Amino acid sequence: MTSSDAASDTPSDFRCGYIAIVGRPNVGKSTLMNALIGAKVSITSRKAQTTRHRITGIQTHEKAQFVYIDTPGFQTKHSNALNRTLNRTVTTTLTAADVILFVVEAGVFENADKQVLALLPKDVPCILVINKSDHIKDKAILMPFAQKVAAERDFAQVVPVSAKQRFQLSVLEQEIEKYLPANPPMFGPDDITDRSEKFLAAEIVREKVFRFVGEELPYTSTVLIEKFEQEGNLRRIFAAILVERDGHKAMVIGHKGAKLKEISTQARQDMEKLFDGPIYLEIWVKVKSGWADNEAGLRAYGYE
Repeated sequence: MTSSDAASDTPSDFRCGYIAIVGRPNVGKSTLMNALIGAKVSITSRKAQTTRHRITGIQTHEKAQFVYIDTPGFQTKHSNALNRTLNRTVTTTLTAADVILFVVEAGVFENADKQVLALLPKDVPCILVINKSDHIKDKAILMPFAQKVAAERDFAQVVPVSAKQRFQLSVLEQEIEKYLPANPPMFGPDDITDRSEKFLAAEIVREKVFRFVGEELPYTSTVLIEKFEQEGNLRRIFAAILVERDGHKAMVIGHKGAKLKEISTQARQDMEKLFDGPIYLEIWVKVKSGWADNEAGLRAYGYE
């Protein structure tokens, strides 16, 4: 269904708008968006800088369509081409947002959080989302913490949640809906993202690389889909993991190829679940140094 078809069947009081999810790295922004839309469209990892693109996730209810935008964590260290591009993605997203979710980790509010908060426009409704609230064993600590952070800005609402446990997500949705403008839907009712399957396949492989190789691999490693073919319900995907040095290549491949096999198996399983069909996946590891050293190189690999 096209957006115009969807609009013709929607009530006159329908609400629709963009919701930017922002915060420092590793506060759970991608996990939160995936939980809100009920599907994994933004990759997650304990490694900082996992999210590098502006990812759109879509959730449609009877009277509202939520268009979530998961942004990279704002980088306050190391001024290089990649970090400048990531930060520009965040600031550009904020200018288009109807609502902002400022996500912090329960019990943690540090200088990096304050730096992100200072960037948020004052004229856009901003909801303070305290994620990982299930990690706080003594719930008496949560209220003073919320009051401390809320004193930094006039927030529209304050909502403690746990994205992983899906705690209070329906409450958060209700609060967001109050601030969405009256608009017809921009996407069809079954759409969950505006990203292509090719893009999502690359992101799934990249997530598995960081998850199974760990902190030793530089964050500049990336994934390129060299061929994406569909024949009926079967998708044949040929991917290249780009690393900067031969030593990094050995890390990804592992002893007798065990690590690469694990990455491939887990990535294929996630793709089959997301795309709802069988996947034939081949992955190579290639050395390509310097791709993230300048903005032209970043654009060549799909960075906004």
